[in-house]
Amino acid sequence: MDVKDAIQKRRAYRSLDPVEITEDLIKDLASHAQLSASCNNNQPWRFVFIYSPEMLKKMHGALNKGNEWIHRASMIIAVLSKKEYDCIIGERVYHQFDTGMATAFLILRATELGLVAHPIAGYSPKKTREILGIPEDLEVVTLVNVGKHASTIYPILSEKQAQIEKQRPERFPLEKFVFLNRYPSNQP
Repeated sequence: MDVKDAIQKRRAYRSLDPVEITEDLIKDLASHAQLSASCNNNQPWRFVFIYSPEMLKKMHGALNKGNEWIHRASMIIAVLSKKEYDCIIGERVYHQFDTGMATAFLILRATELGLVAHPIAGYSPKKTREILGIPEDLEVVTLVNVGKHASTIYPILSEKQAQIEKQRPERFPLEKFVFLNRYPSNQP
């Protein structure tokens, strides 16, 4: 699979079947994230790979209502960073951008391996810190849930979530976010 195929195949599926998590798989995903660009090669990302059944169960307590589907994930990856780990140039703070790029590399590699790697916003950073022993000064940027796409849609999904499993949500037309040479004055 080439990069174009991985980008087109990547989906945020919620119906997950279990997949075997090994240290080799974790090293594979991490080594691809490691190759991402970052300001001055600071590599401001930190990842906690959670895959033991006991720790996964504890992590379920950090999830918002509506994310019960994550209980079927074989691994949760906590993505962490802090601004002091990366460039701060005037008002420009790079750590979230650079950490996001590294996370995208990890997600695309997981896709290439036939996995689903689904980042979410529906969790409590405070509870995540408590469960994983993360210092207060580290930002919990996202949680990425990993499993294998199930051939059936699980009944725990809401009607909207089940519909998204069947068909990729519509993407914005390019004209909404692509501008040539100058930002248009009629755009907010």
